[in-house]
Amino acid sequence: MSLKHAVLGFLSIAPMSGYDLRKHMEESVAHFWPADQAQIYRTLGHLAADGLVTVTTIPQEGKPDRREHAITEAGLAELDDWLASPVEYVPSREVFLVRLFFVGRLGVDRVRDVLRERADEARELAAVLEQTRDASEQAVAAAGITLDLEMRLRLATLANGLAHARAELDWTQDLLAELTD
Repeated sequence: MSLKHAVLGFLSIAPMSGYDLRKHMEESVAHFWPADQAQIYRTLGHLAADGLVTVTTIPQEGKPDRREHAITEAGLAELDDWLASPVEYVPSREVFLVRLFFVGRLGVDRVRDVLRERADEARELAAVLEQTRDASEQAVAAAGITLDLEMRLRLATLANGLAHARAELDWTQDLLAELTD
């Protein structure tokens, strides 16, 4: 997968500026598909050049013009083709696990430090994801709407991230307890 498909996915929901895309990505998929502002703008440029999005310049009083991107029919077809294609296995690279694999040579105190750092990261991520989940649930309840399939799946990705963060936290705490014995 490339960032291209994530951007097309967001633009299939609504037209957005690069700033809006970054904001929406940070609030939703960044825990499993992060992208910085430069990557987003570079991708938008490629998508426009390929005819997958259109760009409309909207003047704003006292601010720079807003460049809003909208997905085209060709963009929707590209997104749909990608969504219908088989999911390719992509091996992940986990720097932390490589580090943990070898850190024992520095002694148990350094191993504990590495595990505590990872536990803190997992705890922070879980807290952010819980806040996001709670805010999403409150927004749905306040609007009094029934969740459609797309919203249910978006919330499911959030639940997946939360489950992974909690599992990582439990695993690091278990390993720390083993090292204390």
